[in-house]
Amino acid sequence: MRDQPTAPTTALSGHRLSRRRLVQAAGLTAVAASAGTALGSPARADSPGTNRDVIVVGAGYAGVTAARELRARGFRPVILEARSRIGGRTWTTTFEGKQVELGAQWIGPTQPLVNAEVRRYGLSTLTGSIPSRLLMPSLSGPAAVDLESGDARYGALMERLFAGARDLFPDPLNPLANRAAVVAADGLTLRDRLDQLGLTAEERLWLSGTTAGYSGGDSRIGAYTALAHWWALAGYNVAGYDAAMSLRISTGMTGLLQSMLNDAQAELHLRTAVASVTDTGGEVRVTTTAGVTYRAPWAVIAVPVNVWKTIAFRPGLAAVRAQASAQGVGVPHSNKIWMKVTGLPDRVAARGTEGDPFTTLLSQGDVNGGQLMVAFNSLPPVDGTSVSAVQRALRYYLPEASVTSVLAQNWGTDRYSLGGWALRRLGQLSTQQPAIQTPQGRLAFASGDIATGWIGFVEGAIESGLRAAGQVAAMGTPALAAV
Repeated sequence: MRDQPTAPTTALSGHRLSRRRLVQAAGLTAVAASAGTALGSPARADSPGTNRDVIVVGAGYAGVTAARELRARGFRPVILEARSRIGGRTWTTTFEGKQVELGAQWIGPTQPLVNAEVRRYGLSTLTGSIPSRLLMPSLSGPAAVDLESGDARYGALMERLFAGARDLFPDPLNPLANRAAVVAADGLTLRDRLDQLGLTAEERLWLSGTTAGYSGGDSRIGAYTALAHWWALAGYNVAGYDAAMSLRISTGMTGLLQSMLNDAQAELHLRTAVASVTDTGGEVRVTTTAGVTYRAPWAVIAVPVNVWKTIAFRPGLAAVRAQASAQGVGVPHSNKIWMKVTGLPDRVAARGTEGDPFTTLLSQGDVNGGQLMVAFNSLPPVDGTSVSAVQRALRYYLPEASVTSVLAQNWGTDRYSLGGWALRRLGQLSTQQPAIQTPQGRLAFASGDIATGWIGFVEGAIESGLRAAGQVAAMGTPALAAV
């Protein structure tokens, strides 16, 4: 199975994608042939007391976007990144000789900002092949269903789940345009919404894997408005919703980010975790866990919302930000597991239900002596570092299969993310937007967790980085301090 390049588009019509749609929604895209992706410039030694124009905390898409845009406005940024790599919750690496993504993996045609970046740097996107077997939940466990009929049935259930979303979000890029309706709906969890639909037992199994999977393991975690907002952004139809996770970037997520970082010409410090951020009123002082302090007139805080509470802010965070960080925005249980599998003669796509070991399981191409599969696990947790544990989970769906090697990333336990993709909790949209996006003193905040549009996607991170750069530029001009 080989990738097919395709030029990214900026809009999606309401046409039905038929058999291809369901599996692309689950992320069935083949791995790229090339595994080479630069992971950023080497870590540089801290230089105590040196002034900069602006400090950016975090080298994910939000931080790098902000740094690049500020450079274009004449600022000279320094980026402090706690990890030994760039990317944050995107992470392109290799497994069994193939390029794989341990974090964010997909983009879609209704996400104009990330598609513009792909075009800007002359990259292409990849789509994958269709599986020959589809497994869906049943009252007796995973069961094979016809691809066409399974696609149609699942699509109809999704339409029921999001009925009324057009009235709720008449202008998806202004999610509070119908504030009264959002306030009324913002107290519903995704499980509450399932309860409203009068589903049969099997219909509930088919939908609860989606609601629980996106919520981080439990349909009571995520707000209904959060998933309904994605639906609206994608065009209020299942074809658009599925296509939002149908394309991969040819160089990998980190490859595009590296191109953006090159344009930022930023001074990058890897392995530089931040302990405190102090706004004196005249400057910002960012002190690392190693005790080194950086000073600049302005700073952009571009780490996940869940991580804000681990940094000592002086003065303290505004109430809306402190509340969001305490509640969490990134989903709490998010474990992505790649595995090499033998014993399968065909390509498989499987959906789990709430409480299953995997909410999504996908064939991702051939590797030497087997095939590559990727699985998403939340609750109950599966030890993605253990071949035997992953094999036990896999055999719930495919008893004939054997796992020979694994590679996993648990974002919920990662100390620099403390959660996976963002999905708003109850009340967060109606009570925290747009206040959570506003500057605080000399600090601007950037994260896909606080986007207006595609929260939880690279698209949202880029949107947020652009906003933060504009806020810093509006607050002051470059200091042009010596570097």
